[in-house]
Amino acid sequence: METVHVFAMAGSLRKRSYNRALLCAASEMLPDDMTMDIFDLAPLPLFNVDLEAQGVPESVQDFHERMDAADALLIATPEYNWSVPGVLKNAIDWASRPMVDGRPSPLDSAPLAIIGGAGRLGGVRAQDHLRQIVLHNDMRVLNKPHYMLPSIWNHFDDDLNLVDEDARVRLAQVLIALRDWTRQLQHFA
Repeated sequence: METVHVFAMAGSLRKRSYNRALLCAASEMLPDDMTMDIFDLAPLPLFNVDLEAQGVPESVQDFHERMDAADALLIATPEYNWSVPGVLKNAIDWASRPMVDGRPSPLDSAPLAIIGGAGRLGGVRAQDHLRQIVLHNDMRVLNKPHYMLPSIWNHFDDDLNLVDEDARVRLAQVLIALRDWTRQLQHFA
């Protein structure tokens, strides 16, 4: 089987972001037939059609190209005020646009797995809202297994290593399910 390449992003700009650490943990436990590119959302400017009309910024072009090179997406989102963080929504707004060369958005019909953690409910509202947002580009969201970490900070050590064994096992299951889901969708494309 061919390797499944995953484009990943965390909806947090914090240096010690637990959701970014979740992606780092995922990148270390990928099956042999998967690769991952973790993108830092910090360089993306705020979406503005006027800015786009002046010429798509280089950071956005890089974002599009790296996403377009992937077979699937993985988004780790915290929950801010019962929704996704603004930085993640901004990234999705840029990604939903056609590419510089006129090709469709790299989000269109792409396989997607959503993971994350937050406070008491683990980010369930943010993940639900994210599922609504990505409908615009007809993304193919992996429905199961769900992956939410309540009190996410309790699952990591001081060096941001995911030390909770159950959380690690469940994360590995999401990666395998995303790989299989991506291949299934490629088969029917």
